[in-house]
Amino acid sequence: MLSATISFAADNDKEKLKEQVNEIVKEIQNEVVNEIQEDDEVPLNDPFAGNEGNTNKARTGLDDGEEQDEMSLYNFKLVGLISGKDHSYISLANSSGEVLTLTLGQHLGKIKLADLRLTEAIFEKDDKTYIIIDFNGGIRETDEY
Repeated sequence: MLSATISFAADNDKEKLKEQVNEIVKEIQNEVVNEIQEDDEVPLNDPFAGNEGNTNKARTGLDDGEEQDEMSLYNFKLVGLISGKDHSYISLANSSGEVLTLTLGQHLGKIKLADLRLTEAIFEKDDKTYIIIDFNGGIRETDEY
């Protein structure tokens, strides 16, 4: 009879332990749910997009055609530049992270890669003006370079 009492007590302890564990699990679940609900919503950003909402379009007075042109320089960031004795290249990335590599003389839409400097690429437009893009995302238009 003594052994039956001991096993009953052990079973009773197991049930109490299960109940305690279940209560702790429920408390943790409630805390997690509350934390998730209390967190501020964070906007999803594309890490390759940079400051897409803060481009230089307002400063340069672009028309809607330039903004909508997929191959517009204003839709790219300068991400790489290699200048050599015989050949020079630049790499541009668009907002989806796709990289486009150009060599001197190649066209990007209506503009042609005309020259490179240490930290910027110079494109020539049809009207013999220039657009210069740098690694900081700056794009400026000029009559000469």
